[in-house]
Amino acid sequence: MNLHFHTMDDLREAISDLGDILARPTRHLSHPTLYRRRDVGKNEKIIKGIRVKDWLLSDDQRWALPHDQMGLSFSSNYKNLKKVYKLKERHNPGSATHVFWVLEEADLPSGLKFEADRDKKGHYFLTVTEPILLEKLVEKLRAVAQRMSIIQNAGRLL
Repeated sequence: MNLHFHTMDDLREAISDLGDILARPTRHLSHPTLYRRRDVGKNEKIIKGIRVKDWLLSDDQRWALPHDQMGLSFSSNYKNLKKVYKLKERHNPGSATHVFWVLEEADLPSGLKFEADRDKKGHYFLTVTEPILLEKLVEKLRAVAQRMSIIQNAGRLL
């Protein structure tokens, strides 16, 4: 069956019996869970596709350490998603922005967990629950990306 969604609410309604969704706007040709140099500001540091400011890293920056309020950002509601989407569009004019989404209760790789942001309603972090080498974190984030669905050129839905 091929379904066509006109809005995020249409999508949310269609999968409501499966659970809540978490979404991430991503620039065209960018990875949904890892960063390339073009995806970050010129003063932001990335290591192996991991944006340093997103994670609590060890002093030698080889390990991501557990922290329930640091990790990869996701939106859980339309208001937060639309705000982040508009920010991506403003920083990347002329480049399409896609929305990648996954069910909140998705079967995540071991050592990863979604945590609600205590300060920002509608915002979640994909966190690590145990110390993990960055190489292993990259593998796990790639596995999450493979489980994500995409809404291409999502602006028309938002």
